[in-house]
Amino acid sequence: MNGSAARGVALVTGAAGGIGTAVARLLAEQGTPVAAVDLDTEQLWDTVGKLAAEGLPVHGRAADVTSSTEVEAVVSAVERQLGPIDYLANAAGVLRLGEARRLSDRDWQATFAVNTDGVFLMSRAVVNRMVPRRRGAIVTVASNAAGTARWNMAAYAASKAAAIAYTKCLGLEVAQYNIRCNLVAPGSTDTPMLHGMHPDGSAATASVTGDPAAYKVGIPLGKVARPQDIAHAAAFLLSDQAGQITMNALTVDGGAALGVQV
Repeated sequence: MNGSAARGVALVTGAAGGIGTAVARLLAEQGTPVAAVDLDTEQLWDTVGKLAAEGLPVHGRAADVTSSTEVEAVVSAVERQLGPIDYLANAAGVLRLGEARRLSDRDWQATFAVNTDGVFLMSRAVVNRMVPRRRGAIVTVASNAAGTARWNMAAYAASKAAAIAYTKCLGLEVAQYNIRCNLVAPGSTDTPMLHGMHPDGSAATASVTGDPAAYKVGIPLGKVARPQDIAHAAAFLLSDQAGQITMNALTVDGGAALGVQV
């Protein structure tokens, strides 16, 4: 992968769209068979169909990452049908906006169910299979919001911060088995999630210029990220080129967090 011979299989969650699709595509283009996992079956099959039509080794697997039972089942099926999972990309994520003191129980719990519980359940299922093989790499897609306060994003930021802490602790514990655990922390990225925050079509402009009223600076590089930008960072961290990197977060936000690391 990314300069070294591909081995094993990659499992990518949230693969039906946005960053997840970009990660799945890039890993497949590098020659790694990919199990693309998502709950949105319609979008998943459409995405997988398009990638497969290009000759890429991408295989769809429908599963809910918030369900321990479904996670264990899909990981077992992937290893049985495609082979050992050597690479995991936790890219599934949801966003529920609202002021910290006004968030509903439902929005808080739904956010943590996917962004935090999903990372825990999938990482646990995969890493327990990696340990006996004494190899593997995991990357979790977090957010620069985990280290920078954002108005109306308390649930999202808190869930991503928890996912970061879990991934780093996991990385510490499994380093002895030659398993690396890292993170990518995107900023504003050209995905349906970002555009959903700006239904008037101003997502790119609003992200670049910032919002002083909400104490949010813009993007110094003057552009939002493409999903491919995040995918390249994730692929690097999964690759042998990052063989001495673990428990680290790579921020990919065009400078929006002003260099503050998560």
